[in-house]
Amino acid sequence: MDVIDLREFYAGRVGNSTRRLIALALRSHLRVPAGSTVVGLGFATPYLDGGIADARATLAFMPARQGVLQWPPQEPVSSALVDEIDLPLLESVADLLLVVHGLELTDSPAEMLDELWRVLAPQGRLLLVVPNRRGMWARFDSTPFGNGRPFSRPQLANLLKEARFSIMSWSQALFMPPIDRGPFLSAAPAVERLGNRLMPRFAGVTIVEAVKQVYATSSGKRVRRLVPRLRPVLAPAPARFELPKNP
Repeated sequence: MDVIDLREFYAGRVGNSTRRLIALALRSHLRVPAGSTVVGLGFATPYLDGGIADARATLAFMPARQGVLQWPPQEPVSSALVDEIDLPLLESVADLLLVVHGLELTDSPAEMLDELWRVLAPQGRLLLVVPNRRGMWARFDSTPFGNGRPFSRPQLANLLKEARFSIMSWSQALFMPPIDRGPFLSAAPAVERLGNRLMPRFAGVTIVEAVKQVYATSSGKRVRRLVPRLRPVLAPAPARFELPKNP
């Protein structure tokens, strides 16, 4: 899905309900210290609208294959078209990274996570919102979460571990079916509460919070000395050649 499809989805009734439910699950995770730099990757703008309290700067990066929209509207532009495995940021500058409609749509999830690790500050936080392999939303291609590759918890855990992230918490959202009918949409909050209690593994999306780990290296590094098995033997010097004397 490109940005036009994503924008139209969130402008509809199902998309509006989706945004509210995921935003509710993200609310406690989006708190940052004063002066923080927040970066959204993928199509995270529905969850960044209105700004994040205490953030010094909020940026919205959108992958090249998806396209980009001006954001925020009628304000100085803070969105950019990027390569998700080569972000236009220096190392260790982001305090919080929010990825929505990103990891499941890239061809190289491991490389993308490596790049996110690079731009995150030490102990910076990563928030991933990805379609759940067990959930029904991954089976409806009429929604953004039905496109790309869904993930199970073990798959996400392995990817994050290999990318040097430590998982802090798991949560989930979207237990209602993605059906554009009034009774389903009006019952969504009640279904959400019930689903979180009774069947959390069957949510439409998985939300994982992870922190960047920087491991210290020991300064007292042991140096191995190579000892030859055979003793070196000096070769005899070649015989000196003397020129004949003139008679």
